[in-house]
Amino acid sequence: MMLNSALGLGFTFQDIVERDGLVRLDQTFLRRLEEADPALHVRLLAARAVPDSLESKDESTLIIDLGPHLDEFVAELFGIGLELAAVLAETFALDPVHACKRLFVQRQAVKQYPDPSGFDGPALRAALERRFDQRMTERVFAFFVTSWEKAGDTEALDEALRYAAWATLTPAGRAAHRGDTMFRVPHRIDPMHLVPVETIVRDGVTMLRLPEHDWRHRDGFALTDHGMTTQGALDQINYCIWCHTQGKDSCRKGLTDRKTGAFQKSTFGVTLAGCPLDEKISEMHTLRAAGHILGAFATIAIDNPMMAATGHRICNDCMKACIYQKQEPVDIPQAETNILKDVLALPWGFEIYALLTRWNPLDIRRPLPRPDSGRNVLIVGLGPAGFTLAHHLMNDGHTVVAVDGLKIEPLGFDPRLPVRDVTTLFENLDDRVMAGFGGVAEYGITVRWNKNYLKLVRLLLERRDSFAHFGGIRFGGGATLTIDDAWEMGFDHIALCMGAGKPTVLDIPNGLARGVRQASDFLMALQLTGAAKTSSIANLQLRLPVVVIGGGLTAIDT
Repeated sequence: MMLNSALGLGFTFQDIVERDGLVRLDQTFLRRLEEADPALHVRLLAARAVPDSLESKDESTLIIDLGPHLDEFVAELFGIGLELAAVLAETFALDPVHACKRLFVQRQAVKQYPDPSGFDGPALRAALERRFDQRMTERVFAFFVTSWEKAGDTEALDEALRYAAWATLTPAGRAAHRGDTMFRVPHRIDPMHLVPVETIVRDGVTMLRLPEHDWRHRDGFALTDHGMTTQGALDQINYCIWCHTQGKDSCRKGLTDRKTGAFQKSTFGVTLAGCPLDEKISEMHTLRAAGHILGAFATIAIDNPMMAATGHRICNDCMKACIYQKQEPVDIPQAETNILKDVLALPWGFEIYALLTRWNPLDIRRPLPRPDSGRNVLIVGLGPAGFTLAHHLMNDGHTVVAVDGLKIEPLGFDPRLPVRDVTTLFENLDDRVMAGFGGVAEYGITVRWNKNYLKLVRLLLERRDSFAHFGGIRFGGGATLTIDDAWEMGFDHIALCMGAGKPTVLDIPNGLARGVRQASDFLMALQLTGAAKTSSIANLQLRLPVVVIGGGLTAIDT
């Protein structure tokens, strides 16, 4: 059986599923760490003994110091040393691009030539390519600029400065480098004009719209936003100033008023409290910028083990509280999502993800699942709150049974079987059958977020012996399962995680009149009846035109 297949370091897949095997894995890691860095080994043991006595900066330093050791250990465990070496090499290969952007383009070119509208960009490019003796790319540009700076070639540097200013500041230049990162510099933010819209008149009606070149056409349920490339994510990571070292990582801790210590508010009255999960963002960036992708991933997993359910289309509280308040913030959610995607793309990427949610040596408070507590918890609702709570309760040693009012379809395969290539789990989103698992993440969010990730979250839970779930069960008075039933079954605690399942009813006149429908209710019905699928689109009948009131995610999907 594949569960008994051999991994490195004398372990099998079965070993890294069971707690006893994870304890042995942790002991092996500690021995390896002691051999490689005795002082770091002592620091880790001391931190585990009294984790709450560790200063925040010291914990950050410990996590960052452990990151490279975790990369090396997991690489040997899964036999992916060559793949991780390739990630490291690609990261280092992009360093000159990030440095050239910061030191040459931002600090020199756009300041020396703030109005390059009169420059002949194509001619400058042709002249530079003659100097390069090859086609211009960002890496080639960075290489030659660095060489010319060392040689003191002022003529070539001035040509490069003028081209960089043209490519960065003019519409034609930006179009020529669309998708690149070198010549895209942060711009100042106008809170009253966050979305770049244009005014048009159609049929005598004046309206606003997004410029056509920014449109993403939507047909069916295929993903319209695949997120940043690795280079784009690393560009954002290098834009971050990694301010945990000064204790100013407001993206995590919130942006506070220096005098009162209270959280500041944005122009729109939003409290800038930072990441609701207290995720160690600056530490994650530091490790990823150094090429230690598994260390960065494990840093995320300390506070956000269900990261497959978050990412760049779910939450951006961290961006709102970023230290950059007058210019574009660091796109932290894109960086996090890209780290997840790059780890999943590795051989055994999902197995690495699953392992680091159960055993994480960078988590000094709970590096291993705790022993069986003998406690049984009933979770009502398997949306984001329910499945995240289930994970943490199991890691705390409790047995979890989860129920949901929606029918949950079977996976159709043995969830315990190891997965070498995560793409074998993915389905075409246009043809994907709604599985019922995930609550609002299942019936709501569509083309902006990859719903295949719900299957990953589900597998993280279903693989564990201390978890069971049942669909089609309503909870409460007169329902399938009552609170008294739960106590009689031996549950010690009941957690209600079903808030998003209740449609919001707007307090407006005639809000429930014929022809008016709440968006979340409409969207849930659309998904659960199968009307959203091309093959059954005739099941959905609407009288047009339709007016959608509101511009949130649910309104857009509706």
